[in-house]
Amino acid sequence: MGMTMSQKILAKHAGLPEVREGQLIKARLDMVLANDITGPVAINEFKKAGFNGVFDKRRISLVMDHFAPNKDIKAAAQCKQCREFAGEYEIVNFYDAGEMGIEHALLPEKGLIAPGELCIGADSHTCTYGALGAFSTGVGSTDMAAGMATGKAWFKVPAAIRFNLYGKLRKYVSGKDVILHIIGMVGVDGALYKSMEFGGEGLSSLSVDDRLCMANMAIEAGAKNGIFEVDSLTLNYINKRVKREYEYFTPDEDARYSEIYDINLSEIKQTVAFPHLPENTRTEEEFGDIKIDQAVIGSCTNGRISDMKAAAEVLKGKHVAKGVRCIVIPATQEVFLECVKTGLAEIFVNAGCVFSTPTCGPCLGGHMGILAAGERAVSTTNRNFVGRMGHSESEVYLASPIVAAASALAGKITGYNG
Repeated sequence: MGMTMSQKILAKHAGLPEVREGQLIKARLDMVLANDITGPVAINEFKKAGFNGVFDKRRISLVMDHFAPNKDIKAAAQCKQCREFAGEYEIVNFYDAGEMGIEHALLPEKGLIAPGELCIGADSHTCTYGALGAFSTGVGSTDMAAGMATGKAWFKVPAAIRFNLYGKLRKYVSGKDVILHIIGMVGVDGALYKSMEFGGEGLSSLSVDDRLCMANMAIEAGAKNGIFEVDSLTLNYINKRVKREYEYFTPDEDARYSEIYDINLSEIKQTVAFPHLPENTRTEEEFGDIKIDQAVIGSCTNGRISDMKAAAEVLKGKHVAKGVRCIVIPATQEVFLECVKTGLAEIFVNAGCVFSTPTCGPCLGGHMGILAAGERAVSTTNRNFVGRMGHSESEVYLASPIVAAASALAGKITGYNG
């Protein structure tokens, strides 16, 4: 029996000729990641276990992004602990305020992830890097600590679901709409501890940014990881950033999948996930009359330069609706600077938006956009659970940057057709 992409990567890193779903393996790691929330917990576990060294100071990344720039004294203490750990062990990839970005946008941008590599991160959205043909997944802080020290981790080899993509996206429809459509179809536990593997001729219709967004939200279907077949778009992206050797994998023709879905991209419409689950999706003709108080455009899901450009196209020459707060957060310093250089920042400010330094901020109810009781936000983030952005009686609607920008202008959830 053949292997899937994920299984091939795990087999290689375990030093085995093949692996099978359900098999327990110990595999070497190419990258170990934590942020300013999970990092301190992992560091505490690292010290508790008596470790006195890291496996490779170049293969650990610590990114201060969730509560940074520091929102309060506790956040400052967390960043300080990470900063001191990075200094003690000479961690090369330590990113602090002024140099950091939102971790899952920053690592691909910096060339720290390549096809065929194996990455764990103490953050559930570490699955983002599967867009580049890597196996990446979130782990707990104990596994993170062990990974930093030994460069290895235990895995249960996941079963896989195959998504064959064909057709071409309509104008103003993006990867965010595709993944929301898929989660609405399979449910938030439809891929539980499975690998969501994407391929097919429809990949050519999806930019690398679209794929990063989709892989990012694989966890919202319960998946262990999401992974895309590597094509010319992937290689063009990688070869501009990665200078080391790498090997990418394709699934065997007789690879075993628990389910196979055929997705016609040309049929997908602008889609919004209504409260309080990502699976609660509706398309543009079903939005109804839902007034909003806030729009957030950014996050590790949709804070890249293509997302900024899409939002700016909608907002240019217009102004957000009275009573609506629109917060735009570029995911990295590079994206921030590009927005300034190309005039996107000016478009956002003139439209009445807040234009922020990179931060996770409002996504997890951290800072920079907390919701009060009864308030509603349309957001390009990845989760809309009860209380996700603030008060338990607030509501979050997940959407693409185009829909979020259009909704900010209209003062209610709305689609956009130019």
